[in-house]
Amino acid sequence: MPKFCANLTWLFTEIPFMQRFGAAKDAGFDGVEVQFPYDVNAQDIVNQLARYDLKMVSINCPPPNYTGGEPGWAAVPALQSRFQRDFMRAARYAKTLGAQYLHIMAGVADGPAAEAVYIENLAWAAAQVPDLSLLIEPINRSDMPGYFMHDFDLAQHVIETVNMPNLRLLFDAYHAAKITDDVLRTWDKMRGLTGHVQVAQTPDRSEPDRGEIDYPAFFDQLQTDGYEGWISGEYKPRGETAAGCQWLA
Repeated sequence: MPKFCANLTWLFTEIPFMQRFGAAKDAGFDGVEVQFPYDVNAQDIVNQLARYDLKMVSINCPPPNYTGGEPGWAAVPALQSRFQRDFMRAARYAKTLGAQYLHIMAGVADGPAAEAVYIENLAWAAAQVPDLSLLIEPINRSDMPGYFMHDFDLAQHVIETVNMPNLRLLFDAYHAAKITDDVLRTWDKMRGLTGHVQVAQTPDRSEPDRGEIDYPAFFDQLQTDGYEGWISGEYKPRGETAAGCQWLA
């Protein structure tokens, strides 16, 4: 049966960060993820996870030194050495948190050289941390202009080319709707490569309830297909976060 986690970068932002763990547990989540937790002492987060019996599901890479700038550089040829240095720091942080996944962000890039260095970097990263599961995520270019990993066919090609057991797909239903306009068909194609699922409604990236994506049908399909991984709420609440968590039912 799927498990639900809350993305604390997006949810419960009406309260201080360290209080969001308890709020997520109270709302019915069993896990959390944080995009960029690096400015917080890792042990403080570990303590909150233990206090509320929560699993850290995923964090993003890079940084450590992300400050709202470039969205990664795994596919940026000129930044290969920087990627490798920052990846190892991020991997150590992820292991301290007990994170199940480390999402590697591709960055803004295009063309054959970007694809080649992206594949090389992912293969190198997967070999460095065989006990840590890595994710790549297609992100629509309306939300993130110029982002290299913007297509599910490209994601399939990259994962199959790297051919490492600890490299999987992050399937975000919101981005799937924006990229392909057919969440269920895209899921059916990509489910064998998927390690983690995120959800939000289109067009406003709100709670996965009323809107364009038929989430009851999507959740039913996940259950039919035997998906047993995490489903993460990564959305912009319409109001107070806890009040919008009825979709968990």
